[in-house]
Amino acid sequence: KIGLVGKYVELQDSYKSILESLIHAGAINETQIEVVSLHSEHIDEKNVEAQLQSLDGLIVAPGFGDRGIEGKITAIAHARTHDIPFLGICLGMQMAVIEYSRNVLMHSNANSTEIDENTDYPVIDLMESQKDVINKGGTMRLGSWKCDLSEGSCVSEVYGENQITERHRHRFEFNNQFKSEVFGEGSFKVSGVNPETGLVEIVENIDHPWFVGVQFHPEYKSTVSNPHPLFVAFIKASIDYLSQQQPN
Repeated sequence: KIGLVGKYVELQDSYKSILESLIHAGAINETQIEVVSLHSEHIDEKNVEAQLQSLDGLIVAPGFGDRGIEGKITAIAHARTHDIPFLGICLGMQMAVIEYSRNVLMHSNANSTEIDENTDYPVIDLMESQKDVINKGGTMRLGSWKCDLSEGSCVSEVYGENQITERHRHRFEFNNQFKSEVFGEGSFKVSGVNPETGLVEIVENIDHPWFVGVQFHPEYKSTVSNPHPLFVAFIKASIDYLSQQQPN
């Protein structure tokens, strides 16, 4: 059972590529995937355990805007503290950074300027190149970009390569002014960086069995004949988690 947290879960076509990617990854892992759609607006501290307790893995989906954000952060916190395999995609990765900044680094006001323009700890911010842009049309970071993977990281093993290319669609990204503090001595690490821009592309929690957040959209490249390695590894980790929960 894989939980998919988003704010458009009632509209299945909104996450069509992710759902298809899970089918591809399930097939190569020889397992059937049951996706449990979780509306992020309906997740809070009181019900998060009940909503996530039957899951074997959690995906926090891409999206825009402030609706349902706190529910995503609450779900990520539960996955992090309960060793549930986690994959954050685009906004999902950004929310993982905010969750860690708030609950581990204890910066309670940590946020994205997309959500709170006046936050005093903007770990996620508008792309530098767009801060003076008034007309937003066509100004997102789009298309395929290179990413250098850290040697020995989870994702370097997943991909089996030192450099990858992945597709993007975002306007907000990690604020590198906070890089040394967020990814300092703790368990949160950067494992993928754009070699040209320095953009943080991939984050991992090294104290967790499988916790990965990516700024890009791996679902855009997954096919039946070539399932995306991140989804394949995520489902493998979820199978391992399930086996550990079952009585001997």
